[in-house]
Formats: sequence, structure tokens, C-alpha cells
Amino acid sequence: MSGIDIELARLMATLMLVVSFMLLYQDRLAGLINAYALQSGLLALAVAAQAHAQEAPHLYVTALLALVVKGLAIPLALHRIVLRLGVHREIEKVIGVGTTMLFGLAVTMLAVLVVLPVTETAAALTREDLGFALAIVLLGLLTMISRRNAVSQVIGFMSLENGLILAATGARGMPLVVEVSVAFSILIAFIVVGIFLFRIRERFDSVDVHALDRFRGELP
Repeated sequence: MSGIDIELARLMATLMLVVSFMLLYQDRLAGLINAYALQSGLLALAVAAQAHAQEAPHLYVTALLALVVKGLAIPLALHRIVLRLGVHREIEKVIGVGTTMLFGLAVTMLAVLVVLPVTETAAALTREDLGFALAIVLLGLLTMISRRNAVSQVIGFMSLENGLILAATGARGMPLVVEVSVAFSILIAFIVVGIFLFRIRERFDSVDVHALDRFRGELP
């Protein structure tokens, strides 16, 4: 594993973490979707760097799937769904941007404090990738719980999944069959979510998940 490979993989993982904070900061759906596409593109580059560093050709398949499915196909489909649903372009947040960013910094520090002590015997790049990956997973969860819009919650979930893929490749990769099955599972889940969003829009004339709470009588 050359120094260039290590630095490139580290850079891509760092940029993915930065884009996770961009997801928290965005207040418009178009920007949120574009940020997710950028994160997925960086994931593809990070996996390709790991493939070269580990001399694991099957990881190039993972990189290609991440680029085509997560970096291109899903963002384009999300843009079309937003246009067809005619939803508000601005995202309603549960808490303010400043508070959300502070929580984001806190969960990032938590990820580092949790991962580094339990991976002392692992290679430096593996430890760093796992730390970045856990932080991205936690930031994805934070994106989900800090937004009311169902589309933005879907993006938070898929950002979380990007972190899981980064963790798996950093820990010496996944078997190819697992990677392919995960890609198809994502596509199927995305189709189901798309149908779910259209049904919410048709029934409640909104994709604000609080409409479901009001329908169940949990909110005034």
C-alpha cells in the first residue's frame, strides 16, 4: 500500500464527512439531493482508492455501482420525484441549523472516541476509515431526525448507508455477491420509498411526516 493510496483514501473519506455536514446545513431539497450525489461520487472514489490500495479488483465493482446507482440514478430520480410531487422546495427542520451543526460536531467527536480505542491493533487507514464511517452514519441519522420532510429523511437514510459501505470497504472489503445484492436492495427500497412518497402526497397533499401524526390524532 503506497503513501499516495493512503492519502487519497483518507482525503475522500474526509470529504465525505464534510459533505455530511453540508447535508445538515442544506435548507432546500435541490441542494440536499445534489449534496447526496456529491457524497456518493466521493464514496465511489474512496472505494476505488481502497481497491487499488488493497489490490482487491472486486472493489472496483462496488465503486462503479456507487457511482452509477447512488451518484447518478438515484439523485436524478429524486429530482424527478420532487418535481412530480410539487412539494415545497424549502425543508422544514425540527431544530435550527446552528443547533443541528453543534449536534453534528458532537456525534463526530463521539465516533472518534468510540472507534479509536477499540481499533488500536488495526492499520492506521482502517482505523481512520472506520472513524469517518461511524461519524457519517451518525450524521445520516441526525439528518433523518432533524427534518420533517419525507424526501429529506430518505436522503439521510441513504447517506447513512454510504457510511456503512465506507466502513465495509475500509475493513478489507466485502464479498462481491454481498455488494451486488446490497445495490439491488437499495434500488428496491428506493422504488418502495418512491411509491410511499406518492401515496403520502396523494392522501395528505404534503410529504411532511407530521401529517401522519395529525392523522393518527397524536398532534393537535
